[in-house]
Formats: sequence, C-alpha cells, structure tokens
Amino acid sequence: MPTSPLDLATLAASIKEWARELGFQQAGICEPQLDEQEAHLQRWLDAGYHGEMDYMAAHGSKRSRPAELVPGTLRVISLRMDYLPGDTRMSQRLALPEQAYVSRYALGRDYHKLIRKRLQQLAERIQQAIGPFGFRAFVDSAPVLERAIARQAGLGWVGKHSLILNRRAGSWFFLGELFVDVPLPVDTPLDSEHCGRCTACLDICPTQAFVAPYVLDARRCISYLTIELKGPIPEALRPLIGNRVFGCDDCQIVCPWNRFARPSEQSDFQPRHGLDNSSLAELFLWSEEEFLQRTEGSPLRRAGYQRWLRNLAVGLGNAPSTIPVLQALRARQDDPSELVREHVAWALRQHAERDAQ
Repeated sequence: MPTSPLDLATLAASIKEWARELGFQQAGICEPQLDEQEAHLQRWLDAGYHGEMDYMAAHGSKRSRPAELVPGTLRVISLRMDYLPGDTRMSQRLALPEQAYVSRYALGRDYHKLIRKRLQQLAERIQQAIGPFGFRAFVDSAPVLERAIARQAGLGWVGKHSLILNRRAGSWFFLGELFVDVPLPVDTPLDSEHCGRCTACLDICPTQAFVAPYVLDARRCISYLTIELKGPIPEALRPLIGNRVFGCDDCQIVCPWNRFARPSEQSDFQPRHGLDNSSLAELFLWSEEEFLQRTEGSPLRRAGYQRWLRNLAVGLGNAPSTIPVLQALRARQDDPSELVREHVAWALRQHAERDAQ
C-alpha cells in the first residue's frame, strides 16, 4: 500500500481515471467528517419532515459519521453517474393529463445493481494497484449522507431543492460511495453555492413542499407521496399531483443549471416497456402479473402493485373525463385492495363533481 504523499496523490489521480473508464462522470475524495451536516439532519428529523421514512432516523450518528458505520474508514470516494435518458420530452409529458409521468430516473433498470457492480470493479482496480485494503461500497441503500459527502468531495453544491448541483452536469445523476481505509489526499469542497437569487425550483413545486430554501418537507413531496408513503395519499394533495405516478422531476426540469446536463450513455437507463409514452388508463389496466413482469429490475418495484394502482387512480382522477379514463376507473371499483378502491372512488367523485359544474 502506498505511504508517501506522492504515491497517494498518484493513486488518487488513477482512481479518478479508472472511475471514468467504468462509466462514472466524476469522482472526488473527502474525509469522513460531516459535523455540520449532522446538525442539519437532526433539525430536519426533529421537525418531522421525514414523515414515514423511519430509516432516516435510525442508526444514530452512523449516517453522518462514516467511520462509525464502517470502522477504519479514513476517506470516502464519492462518484456520480449521469442518468438522464435522451429526448424524454419532460415538460410536454406533464402537459398531457391523460399520459402517465414517471420520474426520469425510474424509466430504465434499477441503478443500484449497476452502480454497485461498477464500485466493486473500481475497488478491484485499486486492489490490483496497492494490494488488499479495507473498503465498502454504498449506493443509496444504507445510512449514508451521500449528498453531504458529494459536496465535501467537490462534486457540486447543495441546491435550494436539496439536490447536488454540478456546473457541468446539473443534477441528473446518481451518487455512489466507496468507504476506504487509505489516507488519500482529499479534494476541495465548494465553499459556496451557485444558485444566487434563483428560486425557480421552490416556486415550481406543485405541492409547495419546500418550507425554505434547502429544506424539504418530504410529507408534501410528490416523490415521497408516490413512492415512500404506504397508506392513502392525503386528499388535499391529490389534485396537485397531476399525472405524476412515480416520483416528480419538476424542481430539476426548471433548474437553469440542468441546461448543461447531457443524456446518459448507459443503455440500462434508457426507457423500457414504453413507460415514457404510456397513458394512465393503459397502465391502470395492468394485471399484477403484468406489473411484476414489466417492472422486473425496475425502481417501480419499490412502490409495489397496490401503491402503483393507487398512484394511477389519483392521476386518472385528475385527468379529463374521457371514455378511456372513466372505463379504466370503473373497471377497478371493486378491486380487492381497500387502498385502491378508496382512491378509485375519490377519482370518480372528482369526475362527477367536475361534470356537475
């Protein structure tokens, strides 16, 4: 294992080059010190903004202290991989109320396995160069403050929408981390954010989920409501969801920095099963078998079949009262799931009330 500063600097440069060869657009290195972020997280949790996401409050300080999560950790290598599919016509899709809008990150295959495999390959390249060393890979599936780490590693700054922004790539990217026990030289974090006076992301949010710049009340966020929330979606928020059936991209679509985002070259992130061009009605008529078949290896599996139908019922309730929309809803009035039946009943009431006006 290299010990001299020169050897470590050379290794760090090599790691970044190997990362690019493996499909990552950027890599940075930081120390596992996140004291400021730990305090911010605790204030956010104390306010209850995490809703039902109890895992955000679990694990104590391990989330903000990587060396407690993985003893022996001296550095964290943070990496980003672009995921934006090409020509997905996001704004146009949102403007078509009978069409289903699926968050861009969920149109293709689940990113967890792909990125974890690439992180493992990166670790193997490092091991070939220096011999055995301690490491552990993470991809949004463990108590890791990945955005805080990415900022600390110089990959970008935290935007007012609470996502990491990069001057050359906007925010359409996934993050992954390698915790290592090698004292690599660290990168310089951005000492200031570059959003200026822009509040486009805060203003566009359909449910006004941002209580302040950089502070998201997840309980009002459409991504939370359509993916994390297990029970009924609050009725007051349903009309605001529109045709968004899995996640929400509004705050990213409107961000000026995303004009620099480039389409991903990863084939796994390209749309599958027509999810970028499907109507709410046709998706609502999928059987559970079809859902399981067409979402194999997809982030959509996280919602599960009943919540998928719940989300689509809300979208159909917000759609125009066309024959396909009403037929789809009536076909599930007696659905075995109480959750689905309640949202279908709500959707049909919306159409009845609008028709009566």
